[in-house]
Amino acid sequence: MIRLKSILKADNTLALAVFLLLIFGLVMITSIGVPKSIQLSAPGVLYPNCGDPNVDCYLLFKNHLVRLGASLAAFFVAFKLPFEFWKKTSILFFFGMFFLLVFVLMSGDAYGTIAKSWLVFSGTSLQPTEFAKLALVLYMAYFLSKKGRKVSDFYDGFIPFVIMSAVIIVPVLMQPDLGSTLVIGVIAVSMYFVAGANWKHLLVGALGATMLAIILIASIPHVRDRFESFMRVDAECMEDSCWQSKQANIAVGSGGLFGRGLTQGVQKSYWLPQATDDFIFAASAEELGFLRIILIVIAYFVIAQRGFYVANHAKSSYESLVAVGITVWIVMQAFINIAVNTALIPVTGIPLPFVSYGGSSLLASMVGVGILLSISAQTGSNARNIHRRRDSRSRHPKPGRYRRIN
Repeated sequence: MIRLKSILKADNTLALAVFLLLIFGLVMITSIGVPKSIQLSAPGVLYPNCGDPNVDCYLLFKNHLVRLGASLAAFFVAFKLPFEFWKKTSILFFFGMFFLLVFVLMSGDAYGTIAKSWLVFSGTSLQPTEFAKLALVLYMAYFLSKKGRKVSDFYDGFIPFVIMSAVIIVPVLMQPDLGSTLVIGVIAVSMYFVAGANWKHLLVGALGATMLAIILIASIPHVRDRFESFMRVDAECMEDSCWQSKQANIAVGSGGLFGRGLTQGVQKSYWLPQATDDFIFAASAEELGFLRIILIVIAYFVIAQRGFYVANHAKSSYESLVAVGITVWIVMQAFINIAVNTALIPVTGIPLPFVSYGGSSLLASMVGVGILLSISAQTGSNARNIHRRRDSRSRHPKPGRYRRIN
């Protein structure tokens, strides 16, 4: 059993922001998920209604509740495990995820999407990409903390960093899962930068990534179509990605300031695809309105602020880098999802952390938060207590440790 005292040592503000997002996700999946629940539970019923015993209007709610329970259990396990456990098993976790990603390319399922990203076992699906993000954070933190000042060296730092990142990025890109590729790339670069990377090497990497992106956009038909569709969202279009962006814009705009009200959304029923998954932010904005949905954006800003605070007060460079990686992962994925939902960037199929209907994303994110809160509970700064007496003495990084988070 986890003692209450150990939980209270953690960053309570961070924990509260995550808890509120979980509750928000459960409420919105219940409200938005009725049409999809009917479709899944009674595909052969001509005129389904919730009073029909063959129709389950709350199937998604029940499924998500089970997944939420499993994710909370995983969260508490991750919170309780000694941090040394993650450090010692990071290399096994990392290469285990690499082989699982390769296996997905050979035997995975696309679930009606473009990306072959899921493994299916007896009706239960698993998306290894979500866990690969955590594996990359844990092992890259170990690698960078061991390198120390050599991180800034081209051959000892930059080249190994590129190879390590490619081990996860290449199989994810081959699925192809462009959204997760972008998230993983930002995670890796952020951790590398914080560890003490040479800005010239980062510039070389950025130029190389830009050239690769241009080649991919020009040579892969569906990627090129997505970018072309993105440029004409306001025009008449029938392509899937353009249609999705346009319907998401309609959902967000029709919500106005105060929204249509819970269960009253229109777009979720007929026009907005994946309303409980990738486009849950837009569907929620229609029902809640701008003044309420903006609170969700603020919650992710709170997670970012508290996560970086934990990183800056961690006891070791390894813990600090893990905290940076987990924080960037959650926040970056959230804002990419929100940007897609508001047609600011082309469509990429990634879920909204803690909110979207999806077991793999929820489980992986909750394990990550469990580790992040474990770091905050072990730090001497006791980040949770805003009323504590502050230590006014200067803080100096240990040899080989770099702190770029102020």
